[in-house]
Amino acid sequence: MNLFDQVSEDIKKAMLAREKVRLEALRGIKKEFLEAKTAKGANGELTDETAVRILTKMVKQRRESAKIYTDNNRPELAENELAEAAVIEGYLPAQLSDEELTAEIAAIIAQTGASSPKDMGKVMGVASKQLAGRAEGRAISAKVKEMLAAL
Repeated sequence: MNLFDQVSEDIKKAMLAREKVRLEALRGIKKEFLEAKTAKGANGELTDETAVRILTKMVKQRRESAKIYTDNNRPELAENELAEAAVIEGYLPAQLSDEELTAEIAAIIAQTGASSPKDMGKVMGVASKQLAGRAEGRAISAKVKEMLAAL
C-alpha cells in the first residue's frame, strides 16, 4: 500500500474515532498529495519519494508556524501545529541517529572524494538526495560542515 492509500485509510479511521487534530492533519496531507498528482507533468501518479518530500515540507511548515505562534504568545495555536506535525511525521521514514548520520556522510565524503570545506557543495548535493526524508537538511549541512572542517 503506497502512502496515498495509507493516508486515505487513516482518514476513515480518524473520522470514526473522532480524532479532530489527526483528521485535520491527514486531510492536509491528502490535499497536498492530490495537488501533486494533478500537477502539470505528474501523469496522475504520486511516487513515495515525492510523497516523502511533500511530508517533510509539511512538517517543516508546521514547526515554523508553531515557532511564530510561540513568539507571539499564542501557545494554544502552537500546540495544535506541533500536534499536526507529529501526525505527519508518523508517515515519514525513521530519522537517522547522530551516529548513523555521521557514518552515512563519511561514506558520501569518501564517495565524492571531498578533501576540504571547499567541497561542501559537492557533498551536500549527494547527501541531500541520498538522505532525503531520513534527516533534516539543517542537520545534514551542520554535520557535513563539521566533518569537512576536520579533514
